[in-house]
Amino acid sequence: MQDCDVLIVGGGPAGLSVASHLAADIKCIIVHQDAKIGQPVRTSGGSFLADMKALKIPDEYYQVIDKLDVFSDTARASINIKSDKMVVLDIPKLYQYLASLSDKNNRQILLASKFISTVKQSDGKYISEIRNREIGQASIRSKYIIDASGWHCAVLNALGLVEKPARLGVGTEYEFVQKDYPDNRAILFVGSPVLSGYGWVFPTNYNTIRLGVGVIKPDTENNPRDVMQTLLESGFLRKLGVEVPDDYTINSGILPSIEFEGKVVFGNVIRVGDSANCATPIAGEGIRIAIEQGRFLADALNGTIAQNNPQKLQDYQTAYTKKYGRDYKIGYWANQRISKYGPKDWDRSVNRISKLQSSEITDLLRSRFNFKNLLRTAFQHLRRKIMGMLK
Repeated sequence: MQDCDVLIVGGGPAGLSVASHLAADIKCIIVHQDAKIGQPVRTSGGSFLADMKALKIPDEYYQVIDKLDVFSDTARASINIKSDKMVVLDIPKLYQYLASLSDKNNRQILLASKFISTVKQSDGKYISEIRNREIGQASIRSKYIIDASGWHCAVLNALGLVEKPARLGVGTEYEFVQKDYPDNRAILFVGSPVLSGYGWVFPTNYNTIRLGVGVIKPDTENNPRDVMQTLLESGFLRKLGVEVPDDYTINSGILPSIEFEGKVVFGNVIRVGDSANCATPIAGEGIRIAIEQGRFLADALNGTIAQNNPQKLQDYQTAYTKKYGRDYKIGYWANQRISKYGPKDWDRSVNRISKLQSSEITDLLRSRFNFKNLLRTAFQHLRRKIMGMLK
């Protein structure tokens, strides 16, 4: 039996960020299913430069993107991003960096370990069972548990508090070297070659590109492997200037795509990151949010433990809902609409995107909706309705 103050289940950006901002005297144990931090890669790594700067992430862990091309069957939008530039993250190195931020804290990382179950004791603490690849089964007693296990919601599901999400974004990605690909250009593509999903091409800061496709399950019966195969056979990649070699690495990942849920605090069990459905519903981009959430949660835990004041966690939940709820709800509504788009819908959409300013496009990808943009969208929707009635 090991004892700790905080058990963190999950060694992704959310869990690692909680550990990095806990007070140095708070003992925490991280249970991480993979044998190495950051590997295998389970995310495409898209994010934004301003957020990386605000989070003080060193620039050696990302590639800056200032050109974005959006393709559909017959339409194309080419955007020079001037202010809110995008980045593609070096996932293994970034996650290892996030882990290093708590090296001097009272922290232990158990790699190649699987969370099995947890039971609440009469004294309010939890005894959790894990299985480690080397030592076998082990028990950990903690007062708090952070569920940073991703879409599995492993802890909350084991306690019967939350069910696994019924709607998921599922993606697969080929990563390979293409020497002549511009290192500052990202591509998003939709339409017939990826009709049941969406696709992307991202350059990295270590001279590879990531070609990926994603689908929403169960909105479609197709899986991303089939969508990728259709894409490779379609000839559409020539239009993008991408050529897939025989030698490539496969990355894959899953994230929740469900309605916003403001309840993240369940007594002394708190969910964060993808367990809290943090990825944006438009682009499925959530690493920056996971890091931010993890640090905010750690601050709340520090106050809770130091002052023995559970209200600090309730205040965290209130602030969480206020910060993320509105934009996520609007983005999820848009997500459900575009998941039903056909090729002609996508052509019209890409043509509309070509008329937007770069800041409006990045706001859309962020699922960040201000009043002006919402008003204009509502006006355009009403105008299309009226024009349709007059035809």
